[in-house]
Amino acid sequence: MTKLDLHYTDPRLVDMYDIENPHGPDFDFFLALADQLQAQHILDLGCGTGLLTRQLAVTNREVTGIDPSTAMLAYARRQPGAERVRWIEGDSSALGTPAADLVLMTSNVAQVFLEDDEWATTLQHIHAALRPGGHLAFESRNPADRGWGNWNPETTFARLETPHGPVETWLEVVGEENGRVHFVGHNLFKNSGEDLAVTSTLRYRSHAEISASLHKAGFTIEQVYGNWQQEPFANTSRIMIFVAQRS
Repeated sequence: MTKLDLHYTDPRLVDMYDIENPHGPDFDFFLALADQLQAQHILDLGCGTGLLTRQLAVTNREVTGIDPSTAMLAYARRQPGAERVRWIEGDSSALGTPAADLVLMTSNVAQVFLEDDEWATTLQHIHAALRPGGHLAFESRNPADRGWGNWNPETTFARLETPHGPVETWLEVVGEENGRVHFVGHNLFKNSGEDLAVTSTLRYRSHAEISASLHKAGFTIEQVYGNWQQEPFANTSRIMIFVAQRS
């Protein structure tokens, strides 16, 4: 199982997660895709606090949220509408074989799988969880864009009002190698003066690498978008949004 950093385990940071990551165009994209595919059985892998998961759980739709973080799921279960979702603590091995219509990995979850064998195993589990013809959708940042070059205190600084008082946050990159970007997320709690610094690593796979891994796992790629407005992917795109079908 992927090692979780403090963003997903520290109760204070979990309480801040939806404040830092509110409903945006990514949610609109995935909600529209679920409607377009007429998906009735949806699995949200890496659901976190369940903000999108609960929005997917409309009438007559079966939705399951899976996440390895105890703290994240505890938060999710306390939110309005949580009773409409089945919550499972675990990684992709907990998906089972429910013949789902759609599996989602949102919020760049695909980048937490640092090793290729771990990523391949995750895709195998997803393939097994889908019905024949079912779909997988996820996004990942485009390494050719080198967006992490702008992760510094000046460009990423934010001041948040949280349940734990005002918090100032910013990012700084501390290294990159072999498709991995290492960075520190700072969380300065103004009331106490504590700077909770969280070290994280993300894996950047290219369009070609992700495409090859999907084909090897038994998927046919239907679309690759370069933004949430569904424009085609280009080498200059900031993100890659994959929609693939179980062959």
